[in-house]
Amino acid sequence: MKLLKLSLFLFTGLVIFSCKDQSEKNTKDIAVANIETKTPPKTPSFKPNKQFNDYWYAGEAEISSYQLEQSRYGEIRQGTAVLVYVTEPFLAKAQVKADKNNPTNVNVLKLNATKKFNTGIYPYSIMQSTFYPVANNQHAIKASASVQEWCGHVYTQLNNRDQFEITTHSYFEGEADQNFNIEKAILENEIWTQLRIDPTSLPTGNFTIIPSLEFTRLNHTPLKQYNAFAESTPGQYKLVIKELDRQLVINYSAEFPYTIESWEDTQNGATSKATKLASLKSAYWGKKSNADSELRKTLKLE
Repeated sequence: MKLLKLSLFLFTGLVIFSCKDQSEKNTKDIAVANIETKTPPKTPSFKPNKQFNDYWYAGEAEISSYQLEQSRYGEIRQGTAVLVYVTEPFLAKAQVKADKNNPTNVNVLKLNATKKFNTGIYPYSIMQSTFYPVANNQHAIKASASVQEWCGHVYTQLNNRDQFEITTHSYFEGEADQNFNIEKAILENEIWTQLRIDPTSLPTGNFTIIPSLEFTRLNHTPLKQYNAFAESTPGQYKLVIKELDRQLVINYSAEFPYTIESWEDTQNGATSKATKLASLKSAYWGKKSNADSELRKTLKLE
C-alpha cells in the first residue's frame, strides 16, 4: 500500500512539473508570437534605376514655383510657394547633412518647401524641411518647420530616433519651449517626398498620421497621431483627417519624375490652393551673383 501511495505521489509530481514546464513553454511561445505579430515586416529598399539616378543625382536641385492662394484669418491671401527637391548625403546619427563621403551616410531626398504671403500690413514666411531616405523603407529621418511674421516666430523640429523626438520654440505663452516624444506614425511631411520616389508606395485606406508641422503651428493643433483615410489614383493623392475637418489633395504628373502640379488644402471649409508656375533644374547654391537673379524671372517669382 505504501509503495502504491509513493508511486502515485511521484506520478502526480511528474504530471505537475510536466504541466508547469509545458505551461511556461506555451507562455514563452505566446510571448514570442506576440512580439512577432507586433513587429511589421521590413519593407524592401527602393532600387533606383538609371532614369532615377540620371535625374536626381545630376548635381542639381529641382525648383518649382507656384501661385499661392493661402487661407488665413478667414480670408484668401495671394502669394507664392516654392518646392526645392534635392538629393544629398545625410548623417543618420547626428541628423545633419554630411560634409564628407562615408559608407554610413544615408542618401536622402530633401524637400525645402516655402510659402510667402501677406496678411494685411504684415508678411508671413513659412519654411518646412523634410529629409526622407531614398531607400523609401522608413520614416523621414528629420523634419522641421519655421514660421515668421511681425508678431514673432515659431520653430518645430522632429528627429526620428527610438521615438519621434520633438523640440518646439514659440513666442506664445501657452506653447513656449517644449521637448517631448511621440510614438512613430506616418508623417504628412514625408508624403511629399515619398510621392516623388514611388507614388505607388503611398499609404492608403485607414491609418494614423501626424499632420504637417506647418499645419500644427499655424492652427495651434497638438502634435500627435490622428486617424486618417487616403486614396490614390495615378496623378492624384487625396488625404482626409476627419477629426481636424481637413482634406489635402495633391495633383502630380503620373509619369516619372512625378512633378507636383498643384494642391488644395481645405480646413473647416476654407481652401488654400497652389498652382505651378514654372520649374527648372539648377545647382542654385552656386547662383548667388546679382546676374543670377534673372533666374527668379524664369521661375516667375519676379
